[in-house]
Amino acid sequence: MELSTTTRAVVQELLQRIGTGSPERIAELYAEGADWKLNWPAAEHGRVATPWIRHRSTRADAAAHFGAIAEHHVPEQADTVVERILIDGDHAVVLGEIRQTARNTGRDYRSRFALHLTVERGLITRHHVYEDSLAVAQAFADGGNM
Repeated sequence: MELSTTTRAVVQELLQRIGTGSPERIAELYAEGADWKLNWPAAEHGRVATPWIRHRSTRADAAAHFGAIAEHHVPEQADTVVERILIDGDHAVVLGEIRQTARNTGRDYRSRFALHLTVERGLITRHHVYEDSLAVAQAFADGGNM
């Protein structure tokens, strides 16, 4: 990406690439030293049913994250509704709802989310996700119990 690329353009490109589902192409938009956090309880990070849930820091981590999401969900039953993209300089907040189906249980779920991104020199340097972790955990829990 060019140094003059705007925050909005990078965010829109990210959302488009997520929609096409290529983890490597998505990861190209991340800086090598990205600050990546999820609002899940630390004890729940990296569990067998939800291995993509953990903090990350590299471009390879970003590719692994999106690859694991694809592996553990039914792609034909996935949808994301983006309701708003708010831009303030280098910062962007994407608000919406994820609709997915857990591959291991067949249960579908909806999760409201806010994604805080920071874009510097055309690359994403911050990726903080705030989502309904309970809905995700329940969809992946064996027997529907946590």
